[in-house]
Amino acid sequence: MEREIIITATGKAEKYAELWPQVVAVTGGESDPIANMANVAAMLHSTFGFWWTGFYRVVRDGEQEELVLGPFQGPIACTRIRKGRGVCGTAWAEARTQVVPDVELFPGHIACSSASRSEIVVPILHGEQVVAVLDIDSAQLNTFDETDRQWLERIAGLF
Repeated sequence: MEREIIITATGKAEKYAELWPQVVAVTGGESDPIANMANVAAMLHSTFGFWWTGFYRVVRDGEQEELVLGPFQGPIACTRIRKGRGVCGTAWAEARTQVVPDVELFPGHIACSSASRSEIVVPILHGEQVVAVLDIDSAQLNTFDETDRQWLERIAGLF
């Protein structure tokens, strides 16, 4: 069944409020997290016009765990990120959202794209365990704020 995402609001908080029930509807009947990640990335990306919108999943390979690129919208991305490295790895290590107004000022920032100027990374938790992160980059400085953090944490809670 094809679904069209319809957002008529112009303000950020209002866009999230309109998008929320549509995200719930799209993800509610699907048990596969990869499919849900793909649809959520597309919905956020098309609604807000972010530079890059996607997910990294925590994947264990033998004794080592890394964030591995998952579904996304935007230009080519880094494929693997170590725990504690960059904004995504820091969100994973600290199990808390990272809001970065200027990525150039973030210690250890990984520049997958020089066009990325600000970023928000929201961990996806199962209990106390981070299983993935939602990563969104903007081509402008200071894009993300408390409104984004609250709504994106709410969306991440669906996984």
